Amino acid sequence: MAENTTIQVSRQARDHLAQVAKERGMTLGQLVELLASEQPTAEQIAERVAATRSALRERLGCTLSDEEFDSGPNVLANIYAMAADKTRALRENAA
Repeated sequence: MAENTTIQVSRQARDHLAQVAKERGMTLGQLVELLASEQPTAEQIAERVAATRSALRERLGCTLSDEEFDSGPNVLANIYAMAADKTRALRENAA
């Protein structure tokens, strides 16, 4: 069994997390464990970026260097922005 420890948060944060845990049918400790497991460390993010770039190079023949990847546009952010613009336009037309 994992060794337990104590973390200090404000009462407001504790009460909020306790309510979220209750609504999900879990303990506060289980919720904190779940939230922690969903947050990658900087090292894990770097490993994922490296793996993705490697796959792009191997499978798609991408020849961009790491520097070119880093200086290029944030394609995912641009896709999200376009989707948000489209959603706003659809809502405005429906109103």
